[in-house]
Amino acid sequence: MRYLPLTDDDRRSMLADIGVQNIDDLFADIPEDMRLKELIDLPRHASELEVERQLGEMAARNTPASSAPFFVGCGAYKHHVPASVDHLIQRSEFLTAYTPYQPEISQGTLQYLFEFQTQVALLTGMEVANASMYDGSTACGEAVLMAQRLTRRSKAVLSGSLHPQYRDVVSMLSDLSETSLETLAADPEGTEDIIASIDDETACVVVQSPDVFGRVRDLSAVAAAAHEKGALVIAVVTEVISLGALKPPGEMGADIVVAEGQSIGVGLSFGGPYVGLLATRQKYLRQMPGRVCGETVDANGKRGFVLTLSTREQHIRREKATSNICTNSGLCSLAFTIHLSLLGEAGLMKLASINHANAVMLADALAGIKGVDVLTPSFFNEFTIRVPGRGVDVIEALVDKGVLGGVPVARLVPGEKNLQDFIIVAATEVNTAEDRKAYVKALTEVLS
Repeated sequence: MRYLPLTDDDRRSMLADIGVQNIDDLFADIPEDMRLKELIDLPRHASELEVERQLGEMAARNTPASSAPFFVGCGAYKHHVPASVDHLIQRSEFLTAYTPYQPEISQGTLQYLFEFQTQVALLTGMEVANASMYDGSTACGEAVLMAQRLTRRSKAVLSGSLHPQYRDVVSMLSDLSETSLETLAADPEGTEDIIASIDDETACVVVQSPDVFGRVRDLSAVAAAAHEKGALVIAVVTEVISLGALKPPGEMGADIVVAEGQSIGVGLSFGGPYVGLLATRQKYLRQMPGRVCGETVDANGKRGFVLTLSTREQHIRREKATSNICTNSGLCSLAFTIHLSLLGEAGLMKLASINHANAVMLADALAGIKGVDVLTPSFFNEFTIRVPGRGVDVIEALVDKGVLGGVPVARLVPGEKNLQDFIIVAATEVNTAEDRKAYVKALTEVLS
C-alpha cells in the first residue's frame, strides 16, 4: 500500500492556508489548452519487461539526431562533445555533488563555479556573471525581472526576432508580476523598428543576436537609444559558439546578457537539462539572480573560494530573494567549463570559424535550388530559407528521405500565415560535405 500521510482534513487545512478552494486551483497558471483533459493513453499497470518493450517501441518512432544528416537548431544545437567531458563529469565527487549549503568545505565545487563565472564574463564582454541558471529561456525571464527592479519601471519591449519560446517564458512570468509587455511582430526579414517602441516607461529592451532567424545584429544603436531613455538592454544569445566569432554583447552596450550554454559541453539530450548563462555590469551585482562564487584567502593566506552572494530563496528569506528557480544546472555548468577549458580561446575561435564556413557552404548550395530563397543576409551558423509550399510539409517530406532539414517557422509561431513557407536551417561542425549533398539532393526532389 502506498504511504499517504495526509488526511482529507490535512489537505483542506493546507488549501485554506494558501487561499485556494481545491487542488485544481494550484494549476490555474498553466494555460487551459496545455492541460491534459484525461489520463495518457497508457496501461494503468504493467510489468517492468512490458514497460521496457512499449517504451522501446515508442522511442523507435523517433529519428535520432545521430542517424541522419542533421540541420536542426533554433536554440538547441548538435555539436561534438569530447569524450573527456563526459568522463570527467562522471567522477563521483562531481556527479553526486549538489548545492554547497556548507560552501566553504566544497572547495572543488566552488572553484569550478568560479572558473565558470570567469569564462562566461569573458565570453559575453561583461564584468560579472553568476554561477549559472536553469536554462537560457528562464535566464531571459529572470533578466527582465532584474531590469524592473533596477529601473523601477514595468514595461519590457521584446524584439519580434526573439526566440518565441523565450518570449513565452517572459510572458508567463509577466502574468505573475507587474510587467507590461510590448511584443513586436515576428521579423524574419529584419524590418522591425524596435527603437520606436522605447519610451520613458520602458524598463528594458530584449534583443537577440544571432536572432531566432539567424540574423547577426549590431545592438549598438538599440543600446544607445535605450540608455537615452533610462532603459536597460538585455541581449539574448541562444548559440553560445557564436561568441567565438562575433563581437560580444557587452562591447555593444548590453547591460545584461543571457545565453543558452548547451552548445558547449552539453548534448541535445531531447531538450534538456541545459544550462543558462547570465552576466551583467558590476554596478548591478546586488540585483543579479542566482549565486556568485568569489576568490579569497584563508587564515593562513592560502587561496580559497567562498559563496560571495546567494540571493536565491533557498538561502535567504523568500521576500528578499531575487530568484526562486531552485537549480543552477551544476553538472551542466561543469561540463561547459571543462569543454571550454579544453578548447581554449584559439580552439573556440577555430570551432566558430568552422561552424560559419559550413553554414555558408550550405546556404550557397540551397540557394542554387529552384524556388529556394535564402533570406538571411548575415548569419553565423543558422539562416532562414523560403520554400515553395508549406515549410512543415517540406520538412516532413525531407524526413521521409532521411534528412532532418530544419525547423519550420510555423511550428514556432503558429497562426502566422505569412510565415508558413519559412524554414530555419542550422549547420555546425558535425555536418560533412556528404551531409550537405544529401540535403540538396533531398530538397531538390521534394520541390520538383
